[in-house]
Amino acid sequence: MKAGLLAGLLCLTPLGAVTHYVTIAGLGGEPDYEQRFTGWAADVEKILQSAPDVRSQVLKGPQATRQNVKQVFSRLAGEAAADDALVVMLIGHGTFDGDDYKFNLPGPDLTAADLAALAGQVPAQRQLILAMTSASGGGLKTLAKPGRIVIAATRSGFEKNATVFARYWIEALRDAAADTDKNGAVSALEAFRFAEAKTARFYESQKRIATEHAVLDDLGKGEGVRAPSPENGYGLVAAAFPVVRLAGGAAAASDPAKRKLFARKEQLEQEVDRLKYQKAAIPTEEYRRKLSALLLELAKTQEELDQ
Repeated sequence: MKAGLLAGLLCLTPLGAVTHYVTIAGLGGEPDYEQRFTGWAADVEKILQSAPDVRSQVLKGPQATRQNVKQVFSRLAGEAAADDALVVMLIGHGTFDGDDYKFNLPGPDLTAADLAALAGQVPAQRQLILAMTSASGGGLKTLAKPGRIVIAATRSGFEKNATVFARYWIEALRDAAADTDKNGAVSALEAFRFAEAKTARFYESQKRIATEHAVLDDLGKGEGVRAPSPENGYGLVAAAFPVVRLAGGAAAASDPAKRKLFARKEQLEQEVDRLKYQKAAIPTEEYRRKLSALLLELAKTQEELDQ
């Protein structure tokens, strides 16, 4: 990823910027799955309805058609600004024939190429696409793009069983435990790690062999990893992408008296993350000095916020 683009993606969320959410619950095929998928979509709707600076569109059941999806994106192409963010969540079943990934909808399915083209029409520079279906890993290469985070519930198109990753991703949007750095917001990286760990524990508790292994690509390579880290270079962009603000973080972000402090805290946290990813290229003493200075300023900023 080019340095200029990376720097832009790691900057603070601009004042007045909006996050546009598009949640699509596809075909279930069986009553149990129909209820499950529409229920998860309804949970998203409830979580986001009072979130600040968020506009959410949910398509489920008979409304989740390819034509309706295209209409939603066509509207966003005219409404979204470059400083805005886009989050697309696919909940349901997917298929992969060795070449193409398809998301199962009433009527014609939505292909990975369809979704990549639709998202590409939206001006928002910060984008997150969550393909949380069976076989979703088959769409990674098509959906990948510099500046876009892509998360798939499966590592390839050949993990074809129904997935549970979506359940735990949605849980991450409302569980304070997902906010591991305790900054009042859940980032895409934090939500991914939370949901991936919960998914693994689900299969362990059921004494079943795991049939899904979620992966994340925020480098635009079309090759996701299961454990993003400074060592493999994945996760820095996802760490700087807030998917939801929890009650305390939302209040701080909307309070004029604290908004500047809150913004400074976010900036410092992102600088710490960026420094960690640069550790191998920096002399040890310089790394320690810079990290200590950042952590000291972060502590002082947090102390002011807590007053």
